[in-house]
Parts: sequence; structure tokens; C-alpha cells
Amino acid sequence: MNADIYIGIDMGSTGLKAVAFEAGNGATLGTAGDALPHQRLSGGGCELAAEAIRDALFQALRSVTQQLGPRVAQVRALACTGHGAGLYAMDAHGKLLRGAAVASTDQRAAGRARALAQSHGAALFNEVGCQPWSGQPTMVLAELLAQGAVARGDIRHLVFAKDYLSYLLTGELASDASDASTAGLLSLATGDWSSLAFEAAGLSGLGAALPSLVPSGTVIGRLLPGAAIECGLPAGLPVAAGAIDLLASLVAVGAPQRGQAVAVLGTWCVNAVVAPVREPLPAVGAVVHFGVADQRLYLENTPSSMANVAWLARTMQFPSAAAVVECAMTVPLGAAGLRFAPFINGGGAPPNASAGFIGLAGHHDCAHMARAVVDAVAWLHAQHLSRLASFGLGAPGRVAALGGGARDARLVQLIASFLGHPVDRCGDDETGARGAALYAALSQGAGLDALPAACTPVEPARGDDAQAHAQFRAEFAELIDRLAPAFAHLAGASAP
Repeated sequence: MNADIYIGIDMGSTGLKAVAFEAGNGATLGTAGDALPHQRLSGGGCELAAEAIRDALFQALRSVTQQLGPRVAQVRALACTGHGAGLYAMDAHGKLLRGAAVASTDQRAAGRARALAQSHGAALFNEVGCQPWSGQPTMVLAELLAQGAVARGDIRHLVFAKDYLSYLLTGELASDASDASTAGLLSLATGDWSSLAFEAAGLSGLGAALPSLVPSGTVIGRLLPGAAIECGLPAGLPVAAGAIDLLASLVAVGAPQRGQAVAVLGTWCVNAVVAPVREPLPAVGAVVHFGVADQRLYLENTPSSMANVAWLARTMQFPSAAAVVECAMTVPLGAAGLRFAPFINGGGAPPNASAGFIGLAGHHDCAHMARAVVDAVAWLHAQHLSRLASFGLGAPGRVAALGGGARDARLVQLIASFLGHPVDRCGDDETGARGAALYAALSQGAGLDALPAACTPVEPARGDDAQAHAQFRAEFAELIDRLAPAFAHLAGASAP
């Protein structure tokens, strides 16, 4: 007897994928997707056309249903996940304003976010669990309004990436706490929308455009007839509420049940752990209320992890990010003295951090540059994970690595060597989609073990190599700290 099938859709910072999973063994039965054609704009803008989102969504689903063949009749539900924050502002007709979404890596509101952090940062952290940052919906929207790029009167709905996908499939608007809280829009104390988040940004009254919040794993609608025909899926298929891609990935690998911290080697440098509520709030990067009263998602992150590698691949014309890593591994740790500040899309600590090579000399070549970038990315994840651990967050010595970068065991071993303990490599790059599919399964009465994911432990370097990694990590941390005045100087010089 064939098992039930659940589909998860994951819209990340760079691409969109749809994956079909078989209940019971968690096997992948079909997968499809591609990169999303983001448009880079002057001033640090990064946008994605509504048409591109829709095309990517329906093309991926059509391909998956074709791969399933007759078994498409066994698909029981689907759910969506996606990157957090950015701006998905819709008009009265359900269309994205200006026909585009704004990515969470958009930098146009960086100056506005810095100014608000100085005036309201502490109050906002206590209220919503994070300080202002450039990719927040409130910061992006305030900036676009100030530029005259959008009109306040045209805004009817504010949603998130995964919610927009669900709307395209069902015509229903809903969200969940994990997306709302990660974007800094939810009161940690009440679990409701925060008026302070909008008032501080100069957007009083726009909170009314926010959708209703429902628990992840709740059916929010059914596949529209036209969408069902276009995708080749059963008519009336239940569509469940998902969660932000980070939480979906944690759930997919069972990290919350084990108290395991997770490093997500994606576009963003994301490091997180689910743990009990702490009072007072620990001074981590962000605290997320994801809908469970006695637990929070604690984060340390910056907008730049594999984005640094992707930038180098694009700039130096490597065929892929994987090719950058391959080239990097031809050079030993330390890249013959070359270092790279891994903040190509900005960073939070030190404040105003930006990217750049330090120590570049005539004897360095593209392999040294690749190695410097890869070393820095792994170092940054290790720093964030150690900071979470310093607050007693997560089971000691238990870390998992997910995301596109985790497909290469050498990157995971680099993180393990910087940490000095094994790291579980969940090399399935579809953990976000798997988590979304698991929420779909939960909506139909399945358990958390419905779609198991395999993880393999990766051991750190030993002996002299272990000492070399520890020394590199300490010296690099000192270097980045000493660059703080330079980062501040550059930020001041570039301010309008």
C-alpha cells in the first residue's frame, strides 16, 4: 500500500523549490525549482518581480507533479515556507505594490535602521526581541514611502514570502507568529502585533494591514480550481500554514526536541536554538516568539553567510559557489595570511560591518581569495554558535549544520574544527521544504516523525590541526574587533 505524500514549498533568499516527500520514511519523491531573478538596484536595493515569483512557484509544482505521475493522487496537503522579513505589500486587488517584492537583503534602509537603533533600539529589543535592521518590513516600507516609491493609501495588506505563495494558491491571507516575530513586529509579552514597532518607524496605523495569525500546521485554505489545473494537483487540496524557513528547517531535523543549536549555511548566516523562555532577555541577536508560550527561538545572525561565497563566484566568474569551495580547499587554512571580513550584505557585530579583504599581497591568487572567504564564513557561524552557548542556550556540544553550504562536508568540518566538537551534517538541502511538508502532514493528523531526515556527524580536526584552528579563530576574532572603527568610519562616509 502506497504511503501518503506531502509537498513543501520553500522560497529562500535566492531560489524557490517544491519537494514531494513520502510519509513514513521521509523519502524525496520529486523535487524542482530554480534560482529567482532578483534585480539589484542602486543604493543597495534588491527586488523580485511578482511575475517571477508566480512563474517559479507554478513551474516547480508542475514539475513535481509530473515526477509523481499517478501517485499525485496520494498528495494529501501542502504548505509553504520562506525567507523572513523583506516587504510583501499588496494593494486592494491582491497585487504586490509596484509589481515587486523587496528581499530581506535589501540595504536601502540601512541608514534609517541605524538611526532608529540609536533612538529606540533598547526599547524595541525588549518589546519585539530585536533591534532595527535594514531588511525589516517597517524599515523598507518607511524608506520607500520617504522616497515616494509607494503611496501609503495603496497599502492594504502586509504579508511575508511564504504567505504570498499561499495566497497565490488559495486566495486566502494568513500568517504565523514565527515570521511576524522574526521581522520584529510581534510583542514578546503578548504574542500580538506590536504597535510600538510601527509607531517607532513612523508607520502608525499600518498595523491594520497585517493578516490574522494562525498556528503553523493549520489548514488556511484549499487549492483554487485554476491553480489545481495549472499545477496538476488534486482539486481542493488542503494548504496549511507553514513557518519561517529557519523554524521549518529546525523542525525538519528534530532539533527542538534535542535542544540542538543549528547553523544554517544559506544566503544569511543564521544560527539558532529553541529553548525555554528566559527573563531577562539574553543579549543575543534576536528572540522570536513562534507561538509556543513557554519557548522562544534564540538567534545570532547576519545577512551574509554563503552570500559571500556567491558574491565571489559572481565577481571572479567561478561557475558556481561549489566551485569556489573546491578552489578554496586547494589552499591551507589561513590563506597564506589573507583575511576576508564576511559581511557582503552587512553585519550586526561589529556595528556597520562591511566586507573586504585584509592583507592582500602580490603572491595571493584566486585560490587564496576563495579560501579567505570560506574560512571567514565558517568562522562567523562558529562565533555565533559559541555566543548562543555562552548564554546556556542549547545542549552543550550539540550542533547541526543545514542549508546549501552544508552539502559540502568540508565546510561543516571547518565549523566543527573552530568549535572543537562534532557537528551533525544534515546535508539534505531541502530541509526548509521538508519542514513545510511536515507542517502539511501535521495539518492532516500526522506526527512530528512523519518525514524523518538523516543527519551524519562530522568530526573536528585533531592534534596540531585542532590547535591551528583554535589559534586562527582567536586571532581572526581580534582582527574583526579591531576593524570596528574602520567599519564605523566607512558607514559615516557613505551616509547621505
